[in-house]
Amino acid sequence: MKYHLLALVIVAIWGLTFISTKVLILSGLTPAEIFFVRFLLAYLGMLLFHLVRRIRWFSDSIRDELKCLLLGVCGGSVYFLTENTALRFTQASNASFLVSTAPLLTLLLTAAYLKVSRKGSESGLQPVKFTLPLVAGAILATLGMALVVFSGVRLKLSPKGDLLALGAALCWAIYSLLAVSLTKKYGSVFVTRKVFFYGILTIVPVLAIEGSSHLADWDMMTNPKVLLNLLFLGAIASLMCYLGWNVVMSRLGHVTASNYNFLNPFFTLIGAAIFLGERMTPMSAIGCVLIFLGVWCTGRHMVGHSSGRIPFGRRIGIRA
Repeated sequence: MKYHLLALVIVAIWGLTFISTKVLILSGLTPAEIFFVRFLLAYLGMLLFHLVRRIRWFSDSIRDELKCLLLGVCGGSVYFLTENTALRFTQASNASFLVSTAPLLTLLLTAAYLKVSRKGSESGLQPVKFTLPLVAGAILATLGMALVVFSGVRLKLSPKGDLLALGAALCWAIYSLLAVSLTKKYGSVFVTRKVFFYGILTIVPVLAIEGSSHLADWDMMTNPKVLLNLLFLGAIASLMCYLGWNVVMSRLGHVTASNYNFLNPFFTLIGAAIFLGERMTPMSAIGCVLIFLGVWCTGRHMVGHSSGRIPFGRRIGIRA
């Protein structure tokens, strides 16, 4: 139960990150600059954590290190770049909805991988069985997201922006699959630190091309509104949440954990109402109910995590 609650808290925090990011963009920072500072703060936090214990810098093999690089790309730089770039070409409602389809893509990718892979049982991936309640729950949650996101908004398709948003969802689905086996082998602390490191490393070329002059603007960076939102994104939404999310996936299974991401639009809606004064429509309220029903259905009928529970010390990265 506590891991379900932890997943709920993390997704609630991630739902609020859209609001913090919007505030920072309106303050003048670019998406790449926001991501760089966010992950840099998180990475420095991870290094402080390692002051109390011996640090492990590299994976056991080049293959695993390349997987860590892919995690940093799919769960970091490319994910956030495609998500934020999509907003330049499509409506925010379209982008929000398509990015929130990540749980569906995770479900489909897992089913496909387990079907074709001979190492499916050794991967640590949660087995998928397409029961009626599972399918119905996914449909209910998706319909609920659509009602929340498109409530009061005129639907307008924009292929370029919509494909970028869908690409962001695909990135997160790939991250979910890869993180399971690596967390099982190396622990959550090691994997999370690698995600931050390679996320920072792969965003540097973008900063070199776009420029990063705002990061040297002392007045902007020390503005309380900017500083507090960056600290929230770096210390809480990245450092604490990524670390906690990898533990959640190892305990609940990546598919069950991913289903909680259906709730992202709900928490964004609540946060926007509280902090930005945006109104919730009756259609949005109905959508919220459907999302909760969908998450409940999928959660109740997911097949258990076949790989077994990982001892706590291994989950967080402590070795004997």
